[in-house]
Order: sequence, then C-alpha cells, then structure tokens
Amino acid sequence: MNPLRLLSFVSAAAALALPAVAQEPQRRGTSNEQLIDDPLRQAVARGLEWLAQNQHKDGYWAELVGYKLNTNYETLDDRPLPHVGVTALALMSFLAGGHLPDRGKYGDVLRRGLDFVLSCSQDDGQITANGTRMYSHAFATLFLAEVYGMVEQPNVKKVLQRSVDLIVDSQNSEGGWRYRPFARESDMSITVCQVLALRSARNVGIHVPITTIKNAQSYVYRSAVRSNDRTYRGRGYASYGDEGGSFKYQIREGTRATFPLTAAGVTTLYAAGEYDSPIIRDALDFMDRTVQSFSRDNEGHYFFFYGHYYAVQAYYITGDPKWTKYFRMIKTMLLQQQRNNGSWPCTVGPGDAFGTAVATLILQIPLQYLPIFQR
Repeated sequence: MNPLRLLSFVSAAAALALPAVAQEPQRRGTSNEQLIDDPLRQAVARGLEWLAQNQHKDGYWAELVGYKLNTNYETLDDRPLPHVGVTALALMSFLAGGHLPDRGKYGDVLRRGLDFVLSCSQDDGQITANGTRMYSHAFATLFLAEVYGMVEQPNVKKVLQRSVDLIVDSQNSEGGWRYRPFARESDMSITVCQVLALRSARNVGIHVPITTIKNAQSYVYRSAVRSNDRTYRGRGYASYGDEGGSFKYQIREGTRATFPLTAAGVTTLYAAGEYDSPIIRDALDFMDRTVQSFSRDNEGHYFFFYGHYYAVQAYYITGDPKWTKYFRMIKTMLLQQQRNNGSWPCTVGPGDAFGTAVATLILQIPLQYLPIFQR
C-alpha cells in the first residue's frame, strides 16, 4: 500500500469495523503541523537510528523479559533475551515514521523484524518467545495488523488471523483478559492492548466478533470510579474518595486506580467506538489533574512509558484544546530525557529499547502514518 494513503484514516472502514455509537468529536485541523518542529524530528531520527543500530541481525531486540510486581519489574532471566513485545513496539515506531518493509533506509530493519515476529507464532496462535505473555502477544498482533495494511502478504494475514482468534477465544466472562490466555480474571492493563490489537485487525479486514468488542467495553465501564463515589479506597494505595473519574486495575474493590490505568480505560473505549460519555469526560479530567505528578514521580520507570503510550492516544483522539496542551508537555519531557546516543533510559522495566520505542512512537503520533493512532 502506498504510504501516503496512510495519512488519512478511512472513516468508512472504521464504521464497518465497529458498532454504531455517538458521533466522534470534530477532527483536529492544523494543530498537528504546529507541533512538528525540528527538535522533534531530530529526536525521532536519533531514536530510530539508535534502535536500528541495536537490532540483532535476526530481527529482534534483546531486553529483560519479565512482568510487573507491585512497583517493580520481576525478570524471568537476568540476561536480555529476544523480546517479541519490545520488538513489535520498536517496529511500530519505524512504521509510525512512514517506513515500510524492504523499502528505503529502514526497509531491512522492518523486514528482519517482521520475519522474527512471524517466527514466534505458536500452533495455538499465541505470539510468544522466552516466556512473554499476553502483553507481548497483543503488541505483536497490533504490529502485524498495521503492517498487513501496508504489505498485504498472505503469510502475515494467516498469522494475524490466528493471533486474533486466540485473543477472541480467551476473552473471559468478565469481558477482559489477563496475563495468560483463558485466565478467569481480567485487568485493565492487559485488556487495553488486546482491544487495540482487535481494532487494528478489524480495520484491515480480519474477522473479529462484534460481541467481543461490546463485552470489553462493558468491562471498562464496570472498572470506572464514578465521580460521585466518595467511598472508594485502593487497598495499599492513596484514597480516591475525591478523585472520581479514574479507572481501576480490576473490577473488584480494593485495587488501585491510577493515571496509566485511566488513560488505558479511555483509549479502550475510544477503540471500542465510544467517543463521548460522562465517564470519559470525568476520566479526562482526572488525567488532567494527575498527569504532572505521575510524570514527575515515574521518570525512567516503565510506568512512565506505558502510561504515556496510552495517554497520548487518549488525548489525541479527544482533540483540542486538551491534545495540544498535553502533547507540548510530553514532547518537552521526552526531549529532555533523551540521551546523547539517541536512546531513552528505562531504568525499571525491560530496558532502553522499550523506552526508546515508546518515546519515538509518542513523538510521531502527529505524523498520522499509523491508522490505529488516528481517529
């Protein structure tokens, strides 16, 4: 597919992909062009160059494979290993810059990376390597859906459909997903990336039952802390009695409600086709109130990167004036955090390739090359 075609989101495809919902907010005008300046372009160029230089010849990025444990990151091995989730995010950062497999400066980076992701597809449809979980499966599925819209290769479609089928089949009775396929419980951080993967797959013609999307939407609504709830307390976390609008980690009482989870909730609802509701408006207000403190307290932590990975999408789809204000803030932060070698440090989490992949993705959202990051 011609990369120029990706500059506009095909509204008809989106309408076919999702149920009828309230009308979307008005598309932004020239604000994106005003946000793209030489410092941003230079930071992205240096970040992509660092990623290209640190890609293994077999197409992957080696990072620490692990999982969240309270506020830390528990690793499965002390050594960096081929990480399919981080690889998928890194590859999407190249797609976000308009690069395509086998074409141009980073064509070989994308080709080798695509081959690696495809090689990680298991017989049951899960895309995994070295113990990675449903986070990585969803990021890999999202990448395959985005790249399939550009290259339309049969082998990509085959793996993509199987990976989507696994997500659909493993949705539980709550309407969400957990770290492993077919888990009984759900959580917001896993659910959001599955829904984004499904949204992208539907946009390129992969079959996704509409009931799967609706059930996920219902799960997110049940995770909301209502603005008039004066009794909510997160066990071991701060009181949210006056912080209505946030989203909880899980639907049961006593789980935390945070900026990243709230950004994830808003992004999930947008991906499910819901663009305006009191819950979304309250959530955006909560994000406005907490974005500065969250960012300050979590610099260099993987919380920072995944929180803003979803926040940038939530604000972008929301539109101005919230979008422009937010992006100017996060752009300033990211440009200040970038190292001289072009990378972004992730001191708690998978590693610097993860931080650099997410940072470059965030900075390239205004370019509008990836359909999933458009309206």
